[in-house]
Amino acid sequence: MAYKQQLTVPCAGTVQDLAHDRSKPPMKHSACEHCSSPVDGARRLPRRFGRALIWLYRHTLSPLVGYNCRHLPTCSAYGDEAIERFGLWAGSWMTLARLLRCNPFGTSGIDNVPLTAPQRARWYLPWRYGRWRGVNAS
Repeated sequence: MAYKQQLTVPCAGTVQDLAHDRSKPPMKHSACEHCSSPVDGARRLPRRFGRALIWLYRHTLSPLVGYNCRHLPTCSAYGDEAIERFGLWAGSWMTLARLLRCNPFGTSGIDNVPLTAPQRARWYLPWRYGRWRGVNAS
Protein backbone atom coordinates (compact mmCIF):
# COMPACT_ATOMS: atom_id res chain seq x y z
CA MET A 1 0.00 0.00 0.00
CA ALA A 2 1.36 3.35 -0.95
CA TYR A 3 0.82 6.06 1.62
CA LYS A 4 0.59 9.54 0.19
CA GLN A 5 1.25 12.34 2.66
CA GLN A 6 -0.66 15.53 1.92
CA LEU A 7 0.06 18.92 3.36
CA THR A 8 -2.75 20.96 4.86
CA VAL A 9 -0.97 24.10 3.69
CA PRO A 10 0.55 24.18 0.21
CA CYS A 11 4.21 25.06 0.18
CA ALA A 12 6.04 26.09 -2.96
CA GLY A 13 9.38 25.55 -1.25
CA THR A 14 9.14 21.76 -0.81
CA VAL A 15 8.74 18.69 -2.95
CA GLN A 16 5.64 17.72 -0.93
CA ASP A 17 3.76 20.49 -2.71
CA LEU A 18 3.18 18.10 -5.58
CA ALA A 19 0.92 15.95 -3.37
CA HIS A 20 -1.36 18.89 -2.43
CA ASP A 21 -4.82 19.03 -3.93
CA ARG A 22 -4.91 22.28 -5.94
CA SER A 23 -8.72 22.33 -6.11
CA LYS A 24 -8.91 23.44 -2.47
CA PRO A 25 -7.88 26.97 -1.48
CA PRO A 26 -4.91 27.29 0.88
CA MET A 27 -5.51 27.78 4.59
CA LYS A 28 -5.56 31.33 5.94
CA HIS A 29 -2.54 31.00 8.22
CA SER A 30 0.53 29.14 7.08
CA ALA A 31 2.79 27.39 9.55
CA CYS A 32 5.43 26.62 6.92
CA GLU A 33 8.78 28.33 7.28
CA HIS A 34 8.99 28.76 3.49
CA CYS A 35 5.57 30.41 3.14
CA SER A 36 5.24 32.58 6.24
CA SER A 37 6.84 35.98 6.53
CA PRO A 38 8.10 37.80 9.65
CA VAL A 39 5.01 40.01 9.50
CA ASP A 40 2.74 36.95 9.74
CA GLY A 41 4.75 35.75 12.72
CA ALA A 42 4.37 39.10 14.47
CA ARG A 43 0.62 39.15 13.82
CA ARG A 44 0.30 35.75 15.50
CA LEU A 45 2.08 36.84 18.72
CA PRO A 46 -1.13 37.66 20.67
CA ARG A 47 -2.58 34.32 19.63
CA ARG A 48 0.55 32.53 20.80
CA PHE A 49 0.45 34.42 24.10
CA GLY A 50 -3.14 33.31 24.74
CA ARG A 51 -2.32 29.72 23.89
CA ALA A 52 0.73 29.90 26.17
CA LEU A 53 -1.52 30.96 29.06
CA ILE A 54 -3.75 27.95 28.42
CA TRP A 55 -0.68 25.68 28.27
CA LEU A 56 0.49 27.13 31.59
CA TYR A 57 -2.93 26.44 33.15
CA ARG A 58 -2.94 22.87 31.83
CA HIS A 59 0.46 22.10 33.34
CA THR A 60 0.18 23.93 36.67
CA LEU A 61 -3.32 24.55 38.00
CA SER A 62 -5.30 21.86 36.19
CA PRO A 63 -3.48 18.91 37.85
CA LEU A 64 -4.22 20.45 41.24
CA VAL A 65 -7.97 20.91 40.72
CA GLY A 66 -8.48 17.65 38.84
CA TYR A 67 -9.17 16.62 35.29
CA ASN A 68 -12.94 16.88 35.17
CA CYS A 69 -15.00 18.88 32.75
CA ARG A 70 -18.70 18.72 31.89
CA HIS A 71 -18.03 19.12 28.16
CA LEU A 72 -16.07 17.42 25.43
CA PRO A 73 -13.56 18.73 24.45
CA THR A 74 -12.42 20.07 27.80
CA CYS A 75 -12.67 23.79 28.44
CA SER A 76 -8.91 24.30 28.07
CA ALA A 77 -8.84 22.37 24.77
CA TYR A 78 -11.86 24.41 23.60
CA GLY A 79 -10.11 27.66 24.50
CA ASP A 80 -6.89 26.60 22.81
CA GLU A 81 -8.70 25.70 19.60
CA ALA A 82 -10.89 28.82 19.65
CA ILE A 83 -7.88 31.12 20.08
CA GLU A 84 -5.94 29.28 17.38
CA ARG A 85 -8.86 29.43 14.95
CA PHE A 86 -10.26 32.94 15.60
CA GLY A 87 -7.45 34.87 17.28
CA LEU A 88 -7.03 36.13 20.83
CA TRP A 89 -9.95 38.60 20.91
CA ALA A 90 -12.74 36.45 19.48
CA GLY A 91 -11.35 33.19 20.87
CA SER A 92 -11.17 34.63 24.38
CA TRP A 93 -14.82 35.69 24.25
CA MET A 94 -15.82 32.25 23.00
CA THR A 95 -13.81 30.67 25.82
CA LEU A 96 -15.36 32.97 28.42
CA ALA A 97 -18.85 31.98 27.26
CA ARG A 98 -17.86 28.32 27.47
CA LEU A 99 -16.43 28.71 30.98
CA LEU A 100 -19.62 30.42 32.17
CA ARG A 101 -21.70 27.54 30.76
CA CYS A 102 -19.52 24.99 32.59
CA ASN A 103 -21.12 24.99 36.05
CA PRO A 104 -23.35 22.60 38.03
CA PHE A 105 -26.52 24.19 36.58
CA GLY A 106 -25.05 24.72 33.10
CA THR A 107 -24.81 22.60 30.00
CA SER A 108 -22.88 19.40 29.42
CA GLY A 109 -22.01 17.15 26.49
CA ILE A 110 -20.20 17.57 23.21
CA ASP A 111 -19.54 21.23 22.48
CA ASN A 112 -17.12 21.86 19.62
CA VAL A 113 -15.63 25.16 18.55
CA PRO A 114 -17.68 26.57 15.65
CA LEU A 115 -16.07 26.34 12.23
CA THR A 116 -16.92 29.94 11.40
CA ALA A 117 -17.45 33.02 13.52
CA PRO A 118 -21.08 34.03 14.10
CA GLN A 119 -22.36 36.30 11.32
CA ARG A 120 -23.45 39.10 13.66
CA ALA A 121 -20.15 39.15 15.61
CA ARG A 122 -17.95 42.23 15.25
CA TRP A 123 -14.80 43.23 17.11
CA TYR A 124 -16.67 46.11 18.76
CA LEU A 125 -19.56 43.76 19.80
CA PRO A 126 -17.45 40.98 21.35
CA TRP A 127 -20.25 39.31 23.34
CA ARG A 128 -21.72 38.13 20.04
CA TYR A 129 -18.77 35.76 19.54
CA GLY A 130 -19.80 33.60 22.49
CA ARG A 131 -22.48 30.94 22.66
CA TRP A 132 -23.98 31.88 26.01
CA ARG A 133 -26.68 29.19 26.14
CA GLY A 134 -26.95 25.67 24.83
CA VAL A 135 -24.50 23.27 23.28
CA ASN A 136 -23.64 23.49 19.57
CA ALA A 137 -26.57 25.81 18.91
CA SER A 138 -26.94 27.19 15.41
